[in-house]
Amino acid sequence: MLEHGGRLRKAALDYAIAEADWLDLSSGLAPWPFPIPEIPLRAWARLPETDDGLEQAACDYYGAAQVLPVAGSQMAIQLLPRLRRAGKVGVLSPCYAEHAEAWRRSGYIVRELLEQEVEFFLDSLDVLVVVNPNNPTGRSLTPARLLDWHARLAQRGGWLVVDEAFMDNTPQLSLAPYAHQVGLVVLRSFGKFFGLAGVRLGFVLAERKLLKLLAEQVGPWAVSGPTRVLGTACLQDTEGHTRQRIRSDEASERLAALLARYGFEPQGGCALFQWLITEHAQTLYEFMARRGILLRLFTHNSSVRFGLPADAAEELRLEQALIAFAKDHP
Repeated sequence: MLEHGGRLRKAALDYAIAEADWLDLSSGLAPWPFPIPEIPLRAWARLPETDDGLEQAACDYYGAAQVLPVAGSQMAIQLLPRLRRAGKVGVLSPCYAEHAEAWRRSGYIVRELLEQEVEFFLDSLDVLVVVNPNNPTGRSLTPARLLDWHARLAQRGGWLVVDEAFMDNTPQLSLAPYAHQVGLVVLRSFGKFFGLAGVRLGFVLAERKLLKLLAEQVGPWAVSGPTRVLGTACLQDTEGHTRQRIRSDEASERLAALLARYGFEPQGGCALFQWLITEHAQTLYEFMARRGILLRLFTHNSSVRFGLPADAAEELRLEQALIAFAKDHP
C-alpha cells in the first residue's frame, strides 16, 4: 500500500497526541463538509437502484453526457488497466502515486514524464495519464493542450486519462464536456470538494462503450444506497457549490500568503491546498507534528503539502507554529 495523507490515527500514536487535539492539514479535503441529508430507511434496507437520480445529477453538475458512479475514483484508477492490453503508459509526474502503480501492477511499461517531455514521448504511448489540477504541485493545463494530446492518442487507438479530482473550483478547465469522445477518460472525485471523503464516491466520464466495459469490472451495487441519496443531494445543492468555491478560494489565498510571510512561499497550489518544496521538508513536517499539526510529506522531492485551515482559530494555530519554526530555524 502506498502512503497517503489523512492517517491521523497513526500520527496520534506516533506522537502521543490525542486525535481530537490535532489540526489535520494532510489530506487536501475541503474542511467544511456538506450537510448530510436525511437518509430514508429504504436506502439502508434495499439494494441500490440506478434510476434514483444520481447519474443525472452528476451529468448536470459535471456537464457530461454520461457517467459511471464508482466507490471513489481510486476504484476506477485500479480497474482501468484491465480494459486494455499491455502497452506503454506515460504518467505526467510528480502526481498522485496510485496512477503509475496501478498500470505497473497490471504489466504495462510505465514512464513517468515531466511536462516538457510529453511532446517527445506522446506518439510512442498507448495511454497518457494527467492529473489536472495536479496533486501535489497544483499545476493546471489548458483544455486546448489536453485535447490536442487526446487527438494524437485517439487516432492510434490510445487513451488520455485525466484525473480531475481537484477541478471543482475551476470547471472552465474541465474536459467533462468532451468526455463522450472515444479515447478520453475523465475521473472526478466527490469527497474532496464536498468534504465527504468517507462516503467513497467518484465518477468516471467517458464514451458509452468504455463505461459499459468498466461497469462490468466494477460489478453491481458498487455505490451504496445511502451514498447515492447523499451524493444526489450534494450535487444538486447549487447554492452550496457557490459557497464552497468562494470560501475555499479565499482560504487557499490566505494560506499561501501566510506561508510566504514566514519564508515558505509555495511553489504551487490550488483551491484546496498549497505545495512547498524545501530542503527543510522533513524537519518542518516533524516540527509541526510534535505540535499536533499534520502535513503531507513527500520525501522523494523534499516537499510538503498544506491543506486548508477551516477557520481563523486554525489559521492562528498554524501561524504560531510557523513563527516558532522560524525562530528555531533562522
